[in-house]
Amino acid sequence: MREYLLTLCITAAVTYLLTGPVRKFAIVAGAMPEIRARDVHREPTPRLGGIAMFFGMCAGLLVADHLTNLNEVFEKSNEPRALLSGAALIWLIGVLDDKFEIDALIKLGGQMIAAGVMVMQGLTILWLPVPGVGTVALTQWQGTLLTVALVVITINAVNFVDGLDGLAAGMVCIAAAAFFMYAYRIWYSYGIEAAAPATLFAAVLMGMCLGFLPHNMHPARIFMGDSGSMLIGLVLAAGAISVTGQVDPDVMKLFSGSERNAVHQMVPVYIPLLMPLTIIAIPASDFVFAVVRRTWRGQSPFAADRGHLHHRLLQIGHSHSRAVLIMYFWAALIGFGALGYSVNSASMWIVLGIVLLSFFGLVLLLLPRFTPRAPRWAEQFVPPRYRRRAAVQAPAAEARTEASAPAAEAAATGEAHASSGAQEAPVRPAPVGATAARVNGATAVGPRSRVLDGRNAETSR
Repeated sequence: MREYLLTLCITAAVTYLLTGPVRKFAIVAGAMPEIRARDVHREPTPRLGGIAMFFGMCAGLLVADHLTNLNEVFEKSNEPRALLSGAALIWLIGVLDDKFEIDALIKLGGQMIAAGVMVMQGLTILWLPVPGVGTVALTQWQGTLLTVALVVITINAVNFVDGLDGLAAGMVCIAAAAFFMYAYRIWYSYGIEAAAPATLFAAVLMGMCLGFLPHNMHPARIFMGDSGSMLIGLVLAAGAISVTGQVDPDVMKLFSGSERNAVHQMVPVYIPLLMPLTIIAIPASDFVFAVVRRTWRGQSPFAADRGHLHHRLLQIGHSHSRAVLIMYFWAALIGFGALGYSVNSASMWIVLGIVLLSFFGLVLLLLPRFTPRAPRWAEQFVPPRYRRRAAVQAPAAEARTEASAPAAEAAATGEAHASSGAQEAPVRPAPVGATAARVNGATAVGPRSRVLDGRNAETSR
C-alpha cells in the first residue's frame, strides 16, 4: 500500500507542477478556441491540460517500475507497456484535436486503433464469468471486439461528461478510488497477482486527476481538452478490462462446489468490473441519451449540443459549483455503493443506505424547485433568492417607471424640436462603470465573446 500511495503522490505532484507551464504553452500555441454556443464558461480558456496528465502518468509508471514490489508487475505482465502505448497514441490524437479540432470520425478511428494496440500487447479480455453458466472462454476475435468496444464507449462517455469545470476529473477520480479499493482487495486479500496491474492503473489515474483538479476547479484556469478526457477514459477502461478478463474467478476459491455455483454466487463481486459502465454509470447514461437524442433529431451522434446532464442541472437552476458537486455525489453513490454490495451483498444495511442516499440525492436535484421563501420581516436578512418575488420585483418595477419618465420627456422634446426644424442633440455614451458592472471578472486574453442562450443553441460541434 505504501508503494501504491507513493506512486499516486508522484503522479499527482508531477501533474500539478506541469499544468502551469502547460497552460502558458497552450496560450502561446493558440490552443484557446472562441466561446461556442454550447459552452458555459464566459472567457476563452486554454486547453491541452492532457499534456500534464500524460507526463504525470509516465512519471508514476516510471517510479513504480523502480519500486521493490511494484516492479514485479512490469516483470510478470506486459499490461503496463500496453497501457503506455495505447495512452500515447490516444494522447497524440487528443493534442491534435485540441489545437486543430480534427473530425469526429478520425478521432473514433484513432480510439479503435489505440484499443487495438493494447490488445496486440496482451491487454484484452480472455474470459467472462456468466451467471448460471460459469467461466466462458472467448475466442481471439470475440475478446478483441469486446475490448475495443469497452474502450471506445468508456473514452467517449468520459469525453461527453467533460462539460463543466472539474467535472470529468472529479468523477473519474471518484470512480478510480472505488476501483482501486476493489482491485487492491482482490490482489492483497486473495493473493491474485493478475489484479496487480489494475490496482496500479487505478492509483496512477487517481494521481492524474488529483494533480489536475486544483487548476481545473471553477473558475477553471485550464481545460484538460480531448487530450486529457480521452486519456483518463482509456486508463479507466484498461484497468477494468485487466481485472475483468484476466482474473480467473475459480482461482479465488471463495465458495465450495462447482465452478458454475461459484461464479453464480460471485455475480455481485464482478458486476462493478464486468462492465466498467457500472462505475461510470452517469457518464455512460449521458453518452447513451446524447446518441439517442441526436439520432432522433436526424443529427450525427457526434454533433455536440447543450442537452447533457450537467447542462440540464444548470437549466433547472443549480449554480455551476452545485451542479458539479451533485454529479460528484451520484458518482460516489453508484461507485462505492456497487463496491459495498460486491463485498457483502447479503447485508440489508448496505441496500437501505443506498436507498436513503438516493432519496437525498433526488432532493438535491429538485432543490431549486422548492426554494424556501423567508417571511416578510426577515427578507432584509437573507439573500435575494430567498425573498418573495413581489419584494424583489417591486424595486425593479419602480426603477423602470422612473427611467421611463425622462425617456418620455425626451421623446416629447424631440418631437417639438423636429417640428421647429432644430437639429437633434447627440446621444451621450453610457458610463463605463455601468457596462463594467455587468462583467464578471477580467478578460486577460482578448475581447469577451457573446454567449448564446443554451436552450436555443445548436452547433455542429
